[in-house]
Amino acid sequence: MTIQEIQTACARTTEALDRGALKTAFDTLQGLIAGSQTYTYQNKLDELQETYQYMLRYYIEGSGDPMQEQIYAGIRTQTYELTDRLRHELLADISPASCYAARRTLMLQSVEIDTLLKQTRLYAEAGETESYEASVNRLFGHLWTTTFLPQETVVTVREVLTDPHYPSAARSQMVSALLLGLQETFDKEKLLLLFDAASSTSDETIRIRALIAIYLTLYTYRRRTAFYSEIEHRLGLLAEAPDFKRLLLTVILRFILARETEKVSHKLQEEIIPEMMKLRPKINPGASWSDLITELSGDEMNPEWKSDKLSKWLEEYSEMQEEGIDVMHSTFIHLKHFPFFREVGNWFLPFSTDHSTLKSRADIGITTIDTLLQASFMCDSDKYSLYFSLEQIPETHRKMILHQLDSQINQMNEQQAQELKNRQTKAENIVGLYIQNLYRFYKLYPRHTDFDDIFNEKLDFHHLAMLKPYVSDTETLLQIAEFYLRKGYFEDALTIYRSLIEKGTGDEVLYQKSGYCRQMTGDMEGALRDYLRSEMLNPESPWLLRCIAGCYRTLKQPEEALKFFLRYDTITPDNLSVLMNIGHCYLEQKDYKEALKYYFKVDYLSPDNRKAQRAIAWCSFLIGKYDQARNYYRKVLEDEPQAQDFLNAGHTEWAVQNMKGVLELYKQSVHAAGDFKAFQELLKEDIPDLIRAGIKPSEMPLLIDQLRYSLG
Repeated sequence: MTIQEIQTACARTTEALDRGALKTAFDTLQGLIAGSQTYTYQNKLDELQETYQYMLRYYIEGSGDPMQEQIYAGIRTQTYELTDRLRHELLADISPASCYAARRTLMLQSVEIDTLLKQTRLYAEAGETESYEASVNRLFGHLWTTTFLPQETVVTVREVLTDPHYPSAARSQMVSALLLGLQETFDKEKLLLLFDAASSTSDETIRIRALIAIYLTLYTYRRRTAFYSEIEHRLGLLAEAPDFKRLLLTVILRFILARETEKVSHKLQEEIIPEMMKLRPKINPGASWSDLITELSGDEMNPEWKSDKLSKWLEEYSEMQEEGIDVMHSTFIHLKHFPFFREVGNWFLPFSTDHSTLKSRADIGITTIDTLLQASFMCDSDKYSLYFSLEQIPETHRKMILHQLDSQINQMNEQQAQELKNRQTKAENIVGLYIQNLYRFYKLYPRHTDFDDIFNEKLDFHHLAMLKPYVSDTETLLQIAEFYLRKGYFEDALTIYRSLIEKGTGDEVLYQKSGYCRQMTGDMEGALRDYLRSEMLNPESPWLLRCIAGCYRTLKQPEEALKFFLRYDTITPDNLSVLMNIGHCYLEQKDYKEALKYYFKVDYLSPDNRKAQRAIAWCSFLIGKYDQARNYYRKVLEDEPQAQDFLNAGHTEWAVQNMKGVLELYKQSVHAAGDFKAFQELLKEDIPDLIRAGIKPSEMPLLIDQLRYSLG
């Protein structure tokens, strides 16, 4: 069988198990065993099918079995495991994926995990740095690529993970390796080891990394973990920690922020950096990108920057950084090519200036580089990138960069040090930086396509059945929903708002926000229902009245829309946009004279308002006031006219039989529309209005042909 056939069969089996179709899963597994001629698994499959058939027989006969649920859960979990074992055995020798390639390499070394654990401790105690690092990397590889850990290994790993005297960096790597391994294959024992690390360690970094790994595993296997009562029990014990709920909320919010990374990176690369490069001579003719980043990171804006647009962007950049959005990703996206990053484990390695790859520390400048790399706003992966990058820069230029960076970084470190004195803030910082490490790996590792990118998932942990009890209170859900709403993830926010409303906790604001989310996702009828419910509770809200009116207009109900726009105008008079909308409602009801009253009011309050001038000109044309229409079209055509403006002005000239004027304006409309076909589509919509203006249908083909001739 081919790799694709094996993977497809296993995926189908897992999907069938997820939806409870065990017969389908068994049949697919049978086909896979026969197709691959791997009959060592046949007995286990026969045993599972036989047990399942007995259970079904008891069920159909009505014989109550108090153990039925437990037996059913056991059959499903064992079938999941059988599928995973079979998949890994079939792919072990033929798959080029990173996991299998690493496993084959490690098998050649013939070193067991238990031995590696002992060696790692001995090398650390003896100060044999390079041997220690190599041992940690091999340990990482084994924990990542071993499909199911033997029980004796589980015991040894548990002892190490909970031993505060074992090297902290090694334990951190073990946690990340367990996470990566669990993303490849579900192993209950690996997950329980993460629970041990999250509950027993005195190291906050290891504890938080383990918590994040647990949440990601529960999410990845959300349809499977419900059948393991032990997991739910361990989660309950973990939740007894006083800061469990707060940390869970922090993780949820940080993963929502991670969705913003690509948008921020694109904005930096496509908008902010090009703008800065234009201003580079004003800032520093010899400035490198590192210098510019220093300016970006500073507390005060450089007064030499005169670009209002850039000032706005930099202010937004600073706000995003304070909020916890990953603004550094785009800076380091091209700095992951160093040999160090070819090793999977190094993407998660806690930063240390004692690492053997950082040998030129004295040459770079000990004081400055230590200050820089203690920065709490950079994840470990980026610190290594920066160090390697500085090593590549010529000494004279490097000293200049470091001198400029030094004071800026010191200032930022002092500020963050004050903030991180708060234990809660420190924990939040650890969460954010580890998620950044994960993001770098899944997006930038040279063979990242070998891994299922967790950041392509929604990662809405608050919807997981196991985690719901800890984030189901109204206050927490509102915080999450507000985060979604503020970041423009309206469907996610709406799901929470609707659940709160269904629970009976809906107040006027909840209905407003639910309506707004529906409106932003295109569900105008649903938005209108929510807005009207809110309006019953708060009939004097101008914002709400305007939203309701807007929904009615979009739904082509100008009569209803007009009622609410007029109510808004009574409460908050002379809003230009609302006055224009009132005019549009009258226009859509063909009450042109009343529409003109409001358009003229806007024109009086805002003499340069082109929207009002367009509307007045068009209404004037429709009611036959052609001189008035011509006067207003002259004003409209003076300021960036559109294809429709030239077209409508041409209609007016046709109505007064100024045929040369018509041709000239229509020609300009064609050019503005881009091509003749687009112009014809615009003209087609206006034919009924032209006929009402007295233009004979028989004249239209003649003018169109003449227009074609004049266009060549």
